[in-house]
Amino acid sequence: MAVTLSDVARKAGVSKSAASRTFTRGASVSEKTRLKVERAAAELGYNPNVLASSLTTGRTKLVGLISNNFANPYFLEVFDCFTKHLQDAGLRPLLVNLSDAQDAERSLRLLLQYNVDGVIVASSTLPPSFAAAFHRAGLPIVHAFGWSAATPRNHLASIDNIESGRLAARSLLARGYQRIAFLGGPKEAATTQDRLAGFLQAARGAEVSLSFTTAYSYAAGRTEMQQLLLRGRPSQAYFCGDDVIAIGAMSAAKEVGLRIPDDIGFLGLNDMAMAGWQQINLTTIRQPLDAIISATVTMIRESIDVPERPIRTQLFPCEIVERGTLLPLL
Repeated sequence: MAVTLSDVARKAGVSKSAASRTFTRGASVSEKTRLKVERAAAELGYNPNVLASSLTTGRTKLVGLISNNFANPYFLEVFDCFTKHLQDAGLRPLLVNLSDAQDAERSLRLLLQYNVDGVIVASSTLPPSFAAAFHRAGLPIVHAFGWSAATPRNHLASIDNIESGRLAARSLLARGYQRIAFLGGPKEAATTQDRLAGFLQAARGAEVSLSFTTAYSYAAGRTEMQQLLLRGRPSQAYFCGDDVIAIGAMSAAKEVGLRIPDDIGFLGLNDMAMAGWQQINLTTIRQPLDAIISATVTMIRESIDVPERPIRTQLFPCEIVERGTLLPLL
């Protein structure tokens, strides 16, 4: 028969409530009692039953981790990092794919069916109505990789997307490029608009062209660059809103015989693992992935414990990773 909490309490010589507090994060229990209970649990081979605990505490320790960027290989790295940090924090991720979702209320019902304690939105392209629906339901929510809103409605952990656009434009101009371009992700994405705003601020005086893809994907980047090349006289260098868009655009440029970086340059954003592959060698802007995700998990854990916690925004600096798809700095 399975070992129960009562068995552990009996062997440790403590009450069942004291044994329960030992296995409850943040609960008050003396060090002496904790050691006795942990020793008894180890000897009996006891492991806490999370589902049974949720019936008592009303907490499932489930966190909805939702996104609609599953076609982007960068998010495999994102989800890997998220699951590790959530598990280390004593939380359990419930991964939800909203790629085809249009109805915010329907998505909310899906999460409520599992009685999640909170929600992490790991996307820049989910409509604000989704976050608003979760908020109305009283679910703590943190937006990771979101926009640099002046008055955020939810906790936010991200890079400063406006500054990343400035950094991109300054870097291209510092290499002697005079005709530069912004090749962003979906135009309706708030992060795209933030990066564009920063790019235009820092690119004053240069010849600038703008274009947007339909998705953060290799195919979308390749298709958009093919269209730009068909129109003739491409820009000298492109700041792409995502590494995978840049890789698609590079493929289209190589297909027509353009040499990178001699004839045309590309700057990505994210620093996904693929960007460093020898055959790609993409110069890019690095997001501090681990730091953003660590902050996000801290925010959701604190928000679950104290739901009325004031809205918090944490923006992280980013940096250029020099590789081989841009001319060297002058």
